[in-house]
Amino acid sequence: MNVIMDLCIVPIGVGVSVSDYVAACHKVLLKAKLSHELHAYGTNIEGEWDAVFQAVKECHKVVHAMGAPRITTTIKLGTRTDRTQNMQDKRKSVRDKLKNSQ
Repeated sequence: MNVIMDLCIVPIGVGVSVSDYVAACHKVLLKAKLSHELHAYGTNIEGEWDAVFQAVKECHKVVHAMGAPRITTTIKLGTRTDRTQNMQDKRKSVRDKLKNSQ
């Protein structure tokens, strides 16, 4: 089953800057060869369910190994059975509706 996920991993107890941890998780996603897009407060990821959740687990392992004693994670995800959809399709659908409403 394919999934599109919005992931936000926040290390706790490491100070106010988290960009090193975000970059480390980004490397995990690259290694996993998952389609993903960084945004201001998280990362969108798409792929097969097990591969995506395995990457989330690996991100947690890496962030803990970097010294974060705690992590809080927010996950929003969606799946579809009626058709195949990716992140670009979702954005295009909204843009088309905005374009047609002007």
